[in-house]
Amino acid sequence: MSSDVRTVTVTGANGFIGRNLTLRLKERGFDVVPIVRDTVQAELQAAIARSDAIFHLAGANRPADPAEFMLVNRDFTANVAEAIAASRRRPLVVFASSVRATGDDDYGRSKQAGEAAMQALGDAAAVSIWRLPYVFGKWARPNYNSVVATYCHNLAHGLPLRIDDPAAPLTPLYVDDLVDQWMAMLERGSAESGLVEPRGAHRTTVGKLAATLRQMAEGRAAGRVSKVGRGLERALYATYLSYLPPEQFGLALVSHDDARGSFSEFLRTPDCGQVSVLTAHAGETRGGHYHHTKVEKFLVVHGQARFRFRHVLSGETVQLTASADRPMAIETIPGWTHDITNVGGDDLVALLWASEAFDAARPDTVPSPL
Repeated sequence: MSSDVRTVTVTGANGFIGRNLTLRLKERGFDVVPIVRDTVQAELQAAIARSDAIFHLAGANRPADPAEFMLVNRDFTANVAEAIAASRRRPLVVFASSVRATGDDDYGRSKQAGEAAMQALGDAAAVSIWRLPYVFGKWARPNYNSVVATYCHNLAHGLPLRIDDPAAPLTPLYVDDLVDQWMAMLERGSAESGLVEPRGAHRTTVGKLAATLRQMAEGRAAGRVSKVGRGLERALYATYLSYLPPEQFGLALVSHDDARGSFSEFLRTPDCGQVSVLTAHAGETRGGHYHHTKVEKFLVVHGQARFRFRHVLSGETVQLTASADRPMAIETIPGWTHDITNVGGDDLVALLWASEAFDAARPDTVPSPL
């Protein structure tokens, strides 16, 4: 298989995984030929005849009529395999099977039959059969066959979560992590033949999943965010947000205003402090205090500011000037009293990170005007 893969056919292109894959393929400049339910046989054959790679994602997993399992997962897969053999191109083929393919039920038997149809291609294609675990992410259909999609949808719309068995195990795989593996395979132009177990699946339970998503929803409403930068939490947070209705994209902040300007908390974290927005009118000074432990970082994003510092014991003084034109992170130091004055003609706007979220019972803020 040449690494020069340019044309890719995707069956089930308007399904959950298909939409995510198709978008990524187009982003990378591939010519994508989508195959959907109403695609006629001649179009399917023509698409496969000119494709360097085929992702066969179409499948039935929760049909109204159980007979559809065999019609789609076995018979349609056999149809796709026949078109691949007839093309004589030896394309790279990815067949989305399931970890449930070993099950002795209608779904499992239909997936086994689909795998057999693909394996029968032999040297006619480079076939990679991916037995997928539970895949989740943006654009999955809620109240269908995705507990993550259902929980995210319900939390975004103020609906309760149904939890039949909190201890029930889940092995979720994030759709973008799956697509990353497929994109890397296309870039190589080759794939591991036979059965493939995707990397990156997580282990959790239904109860833990529900608790994590609830925490994310409640935290967002309160202006808090927990650890969402990696792992399962990263994927769940992105997925939860994707189910928010547009009218919830914005969150109003509480603004504390006085004659000097305003102060608004933007974001709180459980163990990495908080981010706020501070404004000051021309000539106004804010601050005039010191901290024993708390550290702050200021970034002026509009206007010009003078920062003054005085060591609370030695009396040593320091003065710095920062502006939006000359970005500088100004850090307050424990044991140094400090203030900030707007020395420009416009209102001053600064971002402020504090190493601790504000606690009224332990503010660690001692008044000490300069």
